[in-house]
Amino acid sequence: MDLKIKICGMRDVENIREVSAFQPGYMGFIFYEKSPRFVGHDFVIPSEVPGEINRVGVFVNHTKQFVTDTMNRLQLDYAQLHGDESLEFCEELKERGVKIIKVFRVDEDFDFRTTTQFETVADFFLFDTKGKLYGGNAIPFEWTLLAQYNQALPFFLSGGIYLENIQKLKDILSLNIHAIDINSGVEDRPGFKNITKISEIINQLHI
Repeated sequence: MDLKIKICGMRDVENIREVSAFQPGYMGFIFYEKSPRFVGHDFVIPSEVPGEINRVGVFVNHTKQFVTDTMNRLQLDYAQLHGDESLEFCEELKERGVKIIKVFRVDEDFDFRTTTQFETVADFFLFDTKGKLYGGNAIPFEWTLLAQYNQALPFFLSGGIYLENIQKLKDILSLNIHAIDINSGVEDRPGFKNITKISEIINQLHI
């Protein structure tokens, strides 16, 4: 099974270096100021981060200019659009050469047909738990709902992924899942990942 891992909500330089040693497929940096994991205005990715790790900027209803400027300044690989960005917004970013992870917030009432219009502009989808916040709600949605998705694009799974529920991934491995997105489930406090917890999850992923 070639399931990738994305470690999101990184901001502490030394912690980033430690997590980089695991060589996750993706590492996420949050530019949403209201997030407790906001990287700040002068953030720089440490030069020691291997180039093989895809660098993802997480944006929430930012302007196209802010997204592209930040992508260029930090040499990010993907823009994760975690807000209410329109199809037109995504199309214009795509025209600027930005690779897109489009986020959808899922609950039992979510209509997966709403993803269809974004199939031509997104490189991946990300399904997160619908809650009061734009992400970071730290609770999983019912993963079996993903069977309602047409599987047209590979997707990231986010929202309340912990060591205790990793084994439940077996129920959805037949779907077009590309990666799991881990954040608060491996944290000691917002923005600081527990290396032991990450190691344990990686070991458990040999499902």
